[in-house]
This record gives sequence, C-alpha cells and structure tokens, in this order.
Amino acid sequence: MMRSLVLFLTLTVLASDSGWTQSSNVPPGERMVNDYFERRTAELRSQCLAPYRSLENWQTSRPQLQEELREMLGLNPWPDRTPLEPVVTGHIEQEDIRVEKLHFQSLPGLYVTANLYLPKDVHAPLPTVLYVCGHAIAKEGDRSFGNKVPYQHHGIWFAQHGYACLIIDTIHRGEIEGIHHGTYQYGMWWWNSRGYTSAGIEAWNSIRALDYLATRREVDMDRIGITGRSGGGVYSWWTAVIDERIKVVVPVAGMTDLQNQVVDGVVDGHCDCMFMVNTYRWDFPKIAALVAPRPLLIANTDKDSIFPLDGVIRLHSEVRKIYELYDASDQLGLLITEGPHKDTQDLQVPTFRWFNRFLKQSQPLIDIPAQKRFSNQDLYVFQEFPEDAINQSIQETFVPPAPLRPPPANATDWDDQKMQWLQSLREKSFRSWPQFERPPVTRNTLNHSIPGATLSLYAINVQQRIQLPLYVLIPDRSDLVEELVLTVLDELNGNEFHQAFQAAIQSNTWPRFAPQDQPKKAFAWIAPRGVGPTTWEGGTMTNTQVRRRFMLLGETLDSMRVYDIIRAAQGVRAIPSMGRFKLRVEATGNMAVNALYASLFHDSIDRLELTRLPENHREGPDYLNVSKIWHLHEALAACSQTHDLTLNQADEQLVRYTRTLHRTQDWQTVLSINP
Repeated sequence: MMRSLVLFLTLTVLASDSGWTQSSNVPPGERMVNDYFERRTAELRSQCLAPYRSLENWQTSRPQLQEELREMLGLNPWPDRTPLEPVVTGHIEQEDIRVEKLHFQSLPGLYVTANLYLPKDVHAPLPTVLYVCGHAIAKEGDRSFGNKVPYQHHGIWFAQHGYACLIIDTIHRGEIEGIHHGTYQYGMWWWNSRGYTSAGIEAWNSIRALDYLATRREVDMDRIGITGRSGGGVYSWWTAVIDERIKVVVPVAGMTDLQNQVVDGVVDGHCDCMFMVNTYRWDFPKIAALVAPRPLLIANTDKDSIFPLDGVIRLHSEVRKIYELYDASDQLGLLITEGPHKDTQDLQVPTFRWFNRFLKQSQPLIDIPAQKRFSNQDLYVFQEFPEDAINQSIQETFVPPAPLRPPPANATDWDDQKMQWLQSLREKSFRSWPQFERPPVTRNTLNHSIPGATLSLYAINVQQRIQLPLYVLIPDRSDLVEELVLTVLDELNGNEFHQAFQAAIQSNTWPRFAPQDQPKKAFAWIAPRGVGPTTWEGGTMTNTQVRRRFMLLGETLDSMRVYDIIRAAQGVRAIPSMGRFKLRVEATGNMAVNALYASLFHDSIDRLELTRLPENHREGPDYLNVSKIWHLHEALAACSQTHDLTLNQADEQLVRYTRTLHRTQDWQTVLSINP
C-alpha cells in the first residue's frame, strides 16, 4: 500500500499545476515533453518575423541573418573555394538536346556528379536552372547511378525550351554514396556538437555548382534559377538565401514550419539534410523570407504527409508579410495542387511557367510534357571511382573542431581565454536556457521518518511546467551535517533508484543507496528530464526523434539537463536549513559531463565527484556547437580552477591538461584522481 502511495505521489507531483491537456492515460514523462515542445514551438513562432515591421528594419537585419544561416549550415567561415577540376566524362547527342556527363570537386576529393542539359544548338548565353535532387533512388545491385537519373525529365524539358539545366547528385544518393542520416539512423549525435549538418554539404555543393556554371559560355549568369523537390526543395531555399546569384526560386515540397516538424511529429519522416543546426532558434519562415524580394513560387501538394498543407500555408502567410514590405507581392506565389508527396505533372507545369515568366519574360502555353528518355547507364558519370574521394567521410572534416591548444602561459591568458569560451558557450550552445536569477519553487510533497533519518520527496519547477522529482535524506542529527551530496541520476539508474526509494519507505528501513556511517552528510538525488518518473516511453527510435526535436528548438536534451542540474542545485539549497551545507554533486558517465557544465554556469556547487567521464565531446553528451568552441579537457580544467574535483576512472589523456594547469597556475582547489 505504501509503495503504491509513493508512486502515486510522485506522479501527482509531476502533473499538478502543470496545465497539461493531454489525456490522463498518457505517461507523465511523455505528457511533459509533448507539452514542452508545444510551448517552446509557440515561443519561437511568435518571435520569428514579428520584429520586422518596416522595410528598413528588415534590410538592416538581413545581412546578419544571412550570416547566421551560413553559420547554422556550417558555412561560416566559408570553406575554401578550391579549384573545381571539372571533367566531362561523356555526352549524349540527340536531335533536340545535348547532355554532358560531368563531375567537379566542391572541395578537394569531394566529388559532385552531374548532368548538364543543353539545347542542341546554342548561339548565345541561356537562362539557366540549377536542379537539386530529392531522395530518389537509382540503383542496380550495389551500384548507385545517382538521384539525377530519376529527375532527368526536368533537365530534358528545360533544354527543349531554350534553357541550360544542371542536375547535381546529392551526397546521400549520389554515385559515390555518403551519409545524410547521421543522427536519424547512425546515432552520430556528435554532429550537433560539431555544428555539422548534411544540409550544409548540399548547400555548399549547390553554390559550387553555380561556380561551375559561371565558367560555361552557354550560361547567362544574370538569369539563374533554382528548383528541386523534397530534399531538393529545401536545398533550393538554403542556396537561394546565401547566394544571391540565384534570381528565381521554386522550392517544391521543401519546407514547412516548426509546428509541423516538432509538435505534429513530421520530423520523424525527415532526413538530417532538411535542417540547419538551429543555434539561433529560428522558425522556418525566417529562412524563406530571406529570398525576398526575388521571384519565389512555393509549391506543394495538398496531401503531402511530410510537408503538410497547414504548415505550408502558415509559412507562405508569414513570408508574404516581408514581400509586402518590399511592395513585391507579385513576386511571391503559392501553388497547391492535389496529390501526395510525389513529383506530379500538376507541380511541374506551373514551375516551368514561373521560370518562363521571370527568366525569359514570356508566358507561352506549356504544350510539351516533361518525360524521361534515358537509362541509368546513359547518365552515369563514373566508370571507376576516384581513389581520393572523401564523399563518404566528409562529415569528419567539413566543419573543423576547435584547434588543440597548449595550456596558456600565464594566469591572465588563461582567464581571458576561459571568459571567451564561456561567453561563446552561452551564445552558441546554451542560448535556449531561460533566465535563472531566482531559485526555483521547491515544493515538499512527502516526509517519511525511518530509523535515524527522514526521507522526503520534493517537486522542483526547474522551468515553466517542467517539474522534476528531488529525493532527500536528512539524518535526525542535522546539526552535525556539514555537506549535502546531490547525486544526478541517469537513464541506467533512474528507475532503479525510484523503486529503491519506494522500498525504503515501505519497509521503513534505511535506503540501500545511502551510506549509514556518514553522520556529517545529507543526501539528495535529482532525476533530470527524461530520467526515472519523467521518462517517455518507446524504444531507440522514439528517443532519437525526441532528441531531434530538441535540436530543432535550438537546444539538445543534454543541454537542458545541464539546466536541470543548475536548477536542482539552486532548489536544494532553498530547502530550509539546507542552504548552510557545502554542496557536492556526484554523477557518472554522460551525466558527469552535464554536472561539470552545470558547475561552470552557476556558483551554487562547491565540489564535484565525477566517475567515468567520456574521453571527449564526441563520445559524450551533445550540446550544439560545443566542439567548435573547445575540448572536454579544457572544460574539465575550467571546472577544476574553481571547484574541488574528484575524478574516478578518468582517462589519463583527458586529465593531463588539468594536471598541467594545476601545477603551472598554482590553483588552490583540490584535484583528486582515482584509478
């Protein structure tokens, strides 16, 4: 009976005063995270384009916004524009068109395979369309012929009607197949930490494709358009925003808003290449609006399950406000046709008419349909892959990590560098944290006496409607207590701990998780969001999609767990009589890194005991962009400068830097390292 009562009280703590509206049969952790996503999405939506109420204000902000988007794509600073080394490997001659099979290198060893469609006879520079492909597949056995093959009919139509059209393969479905699904499929959460997204590669390859087109005598660079559908639709947005050589844009089924992606769950069906690393916490209409005032046709079908109609209409409505500031409403179009997520003729014909209108200043009737005519082998570029190709490993180098730096020579240099690091982290990794000037509300919901101590359960409101359980054990002789030990629970021990807490109350005995022979210590345990009672149900894929939603909101699950630990440290000190104790925080594995970062951003923690720290940020929890700023061994040293620190089972290479600084900087804190 008592065990059931404790479980009931815990769940009641998490649900009371929360304002949750979901059905009561939804588990509390799932209700909490869904409610959180709704509120945070609404917050970003309300902030998206609201500040830009005049054309002057928008135009003043626009260059900075373009720079921020470049950064979120991993393109700020720009990669080097190295020689393209273009090679035409073959061509197809027909009575009405000519097709060149070619490749170029957007970076040394990063091969882009492409087909260039031209009219049979070219007498002057032509209006030109860069066609960027979606995730179509053209394979025979293990051989990929590139997704340019399924989209060939677009290039054929353009060439038939007096255009040049370059269709480029993507990394993921190209002839040399690389990786798009780093977080979605392969658990490469370090992409977030590196500030890398496969969207950046596709944007860069498109920009270099424009560089290639600029070398061709057949191309009129003053009349360049871009289009593509699905993945190619979103690459059209990226490229047009950051490269203004693009004059006309038709993204087809390429973008919707955060409401669809995060709240409605559309992100579950999308590749990583659809998203920037959302450092600056944008909703997607801000990206789309940066195309203004250039001619833009937003095209979609009404039954597209991964670009839902309601989100596309909301996006268009927001973008229209910016076009109206320019008095350029006639440059913005919305095309909605009937159908699913598919490359239909109903979408193709208005797209062709849009390019005719704005690249050729002509609107003839479309009397020739776009039709395929070539086999996979016809359009294949490589017969043998180049040995120096880096397509399959480009994610390792495209966004470089922070350089490895020797320890600073003196205390001034170290303090200056540390201040810069922490400022960058606040802006680039933990930007989404709410302000925490005051301690959170900590509400006592259960006190139970056991021999020699009192077990208590508290609810901490760490964030609006985010309530987490805080378990506390205080010895009866609290006057002897000098130190409070706050343990951060993790996914491995959160549920086990909660069961042990219930068992201790039910049996009226000292809990097995707290030592009895330390009368000078009180104990507390915090379960950050997603741990113990606030766990959301589902397997690995559910957890993957939850974590991807956090990134779309400009944060990560673990960056918010760092925030939870900070608020727990504040909250436990706000409990009557507990504020006088020294506070030691203990954590293991990835939670040890979270606790380390919590200590860097709030002074309520006096000492840390960290066990089995990961060797580096790549192996540890992900925070946006952190690996571009510094390394884990530098974070460890920064913590050790101001906190007594005990490390258990730590890698020697990880701690060597901290040892050196302790010795050369004469820090007065205590550093203990145990095998």
